[in-house]
Amino acid sequence: MHILLIASGFNSLTQRVHAELRDRGHTVPVELALPGCSLSDAVHRHAPRLVIAPMLRTAIPREVWAAYPCFVVHPGPLGDRGPSSLDWAIQEGAEDWGVTVLQAVEEMDAGDVWATVACTLSPLAKSDLYRNEIADAALRAVLLAVERFASGTHTPRPQSSARTRPYLDQSARRIDWHEDDTPTVLHKLRAADSQPGVLDVLFGEEWYLHGGHPEDTLRGVPGEPLATRNGALCRATKDGAVWIPELRRRRVPGQPPTFKLPAVAALGSRLPPLPELGAPLSPADGRRTWSDIEYREEDGVGHLSFSFPGGAMSTSQCRRLLDAYEQVRARPTAVLVLGGRRDFFSNGIHLNVIEAADDPAAESWANINAIDDLVEAVMTTDDKLVVAAVPGNAAAGGVMLALAADEVWCRDGAVLNPHYRLMGLYGSEYWTCTLPRRVGAATAARLMHEAFPVSATGALRLGLVDRVLECGANDFADEVRLLAAGLAAAPATRARIERKKADQANTGPLEVFREGELARMRRTFDDPDSSYHALRRAFVHKEKPPRTPLHLTGLAAVPAAEDIS
Repeated sequence: MHILLIASGFNSLTQRVHAELRDRGHTVPVELALPGCSLSDAVHRHAPRLVIAPMLRTAIPREVWAAYPCFVVHPGPLGDRGPSSLDWAIQEGAEDWGVTVLQAVEEMDAGDVWATVACTLSPLAKSDLYRNEIADAALRAVLLAVERFASGTHTPRPQSSARTRPYLDQSARRIDWHEDDTPTVLHKLRAADSQPGVLDVLFGEEWYLHGGHPEDTLRGVPGEPLATRNGALCRATKDGAVWIPELRRRRVPGQPPTFKLPAVAALGSRLPPLPELGAPLSPADGRRTWSDIEYREEDGVGHLSFSFPGGAMSTSQCRRLLDAYEQVRARPTAVLVLGGRRDFFSNGIHLNVIEAADDPAAESWANINAIDDLVEAVMTTDDKLVVAAVPGNAAAGGVMLALAADEVWCRDGAVLNPHYRLMGLYGSEYWTCTLPRRVGAATAARLMHEAFPVSATGALRLGLVDRVLECGANDFADEVRLLAAGLAAAPATRARIERKKADQANTGPLEVFREGELARMRRTFDDPDSSYHALRRAFVHKEKPPRTPLHLTGLAAVPAAEDIS
């Protein structure tokens, strides 16, 4: 079927729907709803059989929904309406939720229902839930709606009752540090992650707070900063404290848009002296706190987990993860699992931190070398099997970090973007070694130049991953733990490790791959007129493109390899 996706941006849910529908043989072009571009003209140009809007912040024009069947994915259960459905659910602590696929009509969210799928909400950040529980339910609802539409026999049911809730603005999100207890503060912070954040005042200036994690030990005057840890800021509540990993300064009229940064980096010299608290690599006392890197051992398996906001890995984060990796690779385990418990695996270098640097070219160079060092350490581990556990989305260098492992295990809801082209980069992280080795040279070239998202199932079919775990986001870590324990106990594992040592001894030097990749990256970084710098700025500042990228529309050929720097 010819299905057109329309969206406000090619976000994680739109990417997942795009990849999964393509897996099922549909042709799936994409058009973005952009200022100054006629969505009606774009839709008519494609003449689709069906239009689906996975994430659309504006109303579908009458001339579109009157001419074509249009399905809207609403992140709320049957009877829920409004632009802030998921935000309200998280702020109010809802546990039972759902996603509904509606037919577009004049009134927002009021059309007939083609599918609705229930889901549960764990006490987590909105962005995490959106990419996992909500995305899982949305995909099931979309596939069911498409199947029903294709049958030609299904009659959608009208809505009998509904509750429309207003936009959740900052007046309802505001934290009263002296009155709100820690659970209330966390609900508000999590409901605003990653957008729009919670507007607050720090050191006499207005900031948006992003992310929130409980702290059971520290105490202080409500609202006051207490400590820092690895770029995050801890603030006291009336009955405890919370860790806030990122901040975004409120935009001053007439000034450029602001963007999220690690809290300590965002505050800079405004931050008074505070204790920098280390976090044990292997916490054991059960008290809640925040740490982005942790390690545990069980059944002969080491589990090195990491979770960085947005999946981006700055120079310092790469170096800290490498330090942790070097510590735990020396442990007497047969298997080492590298990855998070849920949500992002990694999206590669940290473009926001690079953009904020005094010298973005120099920081780009430092960041790419830091992640290359990490990838090299994984690739050269010869005394144990390394498993990359990919619970959620990964992109660019994050995909290549996973491919450095001996096996890649991926949750079925993950979306992989194994390419760099859309950021104007050739790529590094030893991809010229690992990607062709896994999928073949021709497929590697196609993945790099098509620049399409790949579903977990599609990645398994290509050989990009070795195992897909069909489970919910909350169950992924336990599934990995059981499988890894079995791998460590298997008699064949020791023989695999010995073969691995022999293979690495007979493999040519990795330096040739790294040097070739970095030579091209260095030219790009050092050229102030390279497309990378403009594309990075546009990405960080969330600038809208002047038109839908042609590779998404399906209306233009993919550039040849020699056209890509």
